[in-house]
Amino acid sequence: MSNEVLLILSIFIIYGSELLFFKLFGKYGLFCFTSIATIAANIEVLIVVNAFRMEMTLGNVLFASTFLVTDIVSELYGKKEAQRAVNLGIATSLVFIVFSQWWLLYTPAGSDFAMPAMRTIFSNTPRVMIVSMVVYAIVQRFDVWAYHKWWNFTERKFGDRDKFLWIRNNGSTLISQFLNNLLFNFGAFGGIHSVNTVMHIVLSSYIIFIVTSLTDTPFIYLARKIYKNGYCKN
Repeated sequence: MSNEVLLILSIFIIYGSELLFFKLFGKYGLFCFTSIATIAANIEVLIVVNAFRMEMTLGNVLFASTFLVTDIVSELYGKKEAQRAVNLGIATSLVFIVFSQWWLLYTPAGSDFAMPAMRTIFSNTPRVMIVSMVVYAIVQRFDVWAYHKWWNFTERKFGDRDKFLWIRNNGSTLISQFLNNLLFNFGAFGGIHSVNTVMHIVLSSYIIFIVTSLTDTPFIYLARKIYKNGYCKN
């Protein structure tokens, strides 16, 4: 199966899984999904692939799913709960950094086969995850702030609190994803990859982020429908 097909499928699998967590466990399912996506994305982002004639890191869809979480929580539960989701993602990153580095302190047995691979993967983890955590804290807080600013604007402009969900969803996420993409890639990969490679990653990642941000719009509408029809736990 090609990288392109896998990336397209990952959008529906990851966003669909997020909705399933929401339906089964309500806002706590979204909080749980944030923890899963934060850890998985920071490992997956170490992989560089070629797809759609571009060189890009993986992890883009998982990172994007955390923005969908904060938008759903903002829409249905308010700004305070959205900030709680952000804080949970930060705490998850901190704990995982400690755990992953603790594993590397052990002296492996002669029969061990996993430690060399673990060292290869997690020797870069502190930098990637620290940068990710700092950028996540900045950008996700900005996203929550921007979401409610767009919401206030559309409510004042059109006199309806429920309509124009797609404006506040995409208006906040597209700007936030640009900031996230720029800050994270230069912070995580500056000095590791060439400037030219990092610039390619920035460009390709943001193109992917635009697609994932626009694609998440039906999912936030579905989440609101699930919530209003009482199909999820609160």
